[in-house]
Amino acid sequence: MTANSRSRTGGGAGRSGVATLICGALAAGGLAAAGVTALEPQTARASSHREAPLISGTPQYDNTDLYAFVSPDRPDTTTIIANWIPFEEPAGGPNFYNFAEDAQYDLHIDNDGDAHGDLLFRYTFSTHTKNEKTFLYNTGPVTSLDDPDLNITQTYDIDQVKLEGGKEVSRTTIAHDVPVAPSNVGKASMPDYPALRKQAIHELAGGARTFAGQADDPFFLDLRVFDLLYGGDLSEVGNDTLKGYNVNSIALQVPTHMIVESAEQPVVGIWTTTQRKNARGDFTQVSRLGNPLVNEVVNPIEDKDTFNASAPRDDAQFLKNVTHPELPKLIEAIYKIEAPEEPRDDLVDVFLKGVKDLNQPPHVTPSEQLRLNTSIQPAAEPKRLGVLDGDNAGFPNGRRLTDDVIDAALQVVEGELVGAPNDLGDAVDANDKEFEHAFPYLANPTEGSRGPLAEGVDGGNDVRNQLGDALRPAEAGGSDDTTLIAASAGGGAIGVLLIGAGLAWWRRARGRAY
Repeated sequence: MTANSRSRTGGGAGRSGVATLICGALAAGGLAAAGVTALEPQTARASSHREAPLISGTPQYDNTDLYAFVSPDRPDTTTIIANWIPFEEPAGGPNFYNFAEDAQYDLHIDNDGDAHGDLLFRYTFSTHTKNEKTFLYNTGPVTSLDDPDLNITQTYDIDQVKLEGGKEVSRTTIAHDVPVAPSNVGKASMPDYPALRKQAIHELAGGARTFAGQADDPFFLDLRVFDLLYGGDLSEVGNDTLKGYNVNSIALQVPTHMIVESAEQPVVGIWTTTQRKNARGDFTQVSRLGNPLVNEVVNPIEDKDTFNASAPRDDAQFLKNVTHPELPKLIEAIYKIEAPEEPRDDLVDVFLKGVKDLNQPPHVTPSEQLRLNTSIQPAAEPKRLGVLDGDNAGFPNGRRLTDDVIDAALQVVEGELVGAPNDLGDAVDANDKEFEHAFPYLANPTEGSRGPLAEGVDGGNDVRNQLGDALRPAEAGGSDDTTLIAASAGGGAIGVLLIGAGLAWWRRARGRAY
């Protein structure tokens, strides 16, 4: 948390005996081989994406972020982006990242401010496997979404559902069997990933567009906020914790007239949910998201799972969490910055009603939604703090990919709107990757082949002679690895002999009388 952030830019006994021998033999050779290199996997730490106890254990259903904005290159349309599956490690194969087949991924629209959905777009996914006799996600270089070498693929349908009073009145399938952009395995597997991304953009009737697939996680922040607010002495700021991780994204761009109540009432409230099929075959809501950070730092643990299963019309039960928030008290206790007086009616406007004369609908029922005034044209030069810095096209009027919602939220929570101006922030002012300028706007996912390259594999030798060098990272020396490789080979040979001896002993043992 830093100051002056506003100015920054940027079986049986016999079987168990032989099993022991075989396991020991495999360990003798396998562990020696594993010792050839000192490569260690990096583990993901706790994430704000994992915001509630139950959903943190089921990442395929965990909705991490929601964005909604007037499309900068097509200002007569609105773009909605929702992300799932936090902390996707790019090299996390062989089972890479799919949308769940037993889930309904819903984008909800409330266009009259009554806390009931009037329209939803439902995405459902199917998985297809060409060859189940291989462990590979792809069996060769992939150059198109219908490439025979792309072994595991997904497609999806979109249903447009119209509602009245929260109840369905009509349903239309507006897309069927649309291909999903795959996980970015690496440059050898997907030498031109941007081309695959482009093939996954699908045109819908009436000028709408859709995309589903992997993307760079667009949320940028320093998650060490949870180490008692940036280390307790502001020493833990300035590191984009989500750098290098991917998410699965759904992006939908629709003509704005399709989602607003009328030209005279252009404000829409948007939220997303995930519903999962239970053992009875019914769908149960397990995740919900509107404004960023609400279920992370506004709701306490006792309310988090309840919030994820709830609807906006029931949000009165969470009002105390907004009017009497915990975060300012923590900041006061640690940094001696006085918390604003309660109740926090200013936060009710930001999180539950919308800002008056900007994105608050007439006769609004307070509820937690991401509210967007679609009549506000895109800014020629967006400011990362949005409305706080005079840019009414940004957060909390919707949310653009470039909006720095951490800094904005910190400043609002600390009283920016009630006479306590401040420039608090986490010193992470932009995403590590530049966003695209056209739909779906998200940056391409980080590839699984990232990292240091091995040396000694590009000469004229047969690949079998290159294997030892290929196992050596570029920084490593050669003599110790050669010794280890030889030891590995010897250990493997000993292992084979032990397996043979064990099998022979077992056969003899079967003939004994017990």
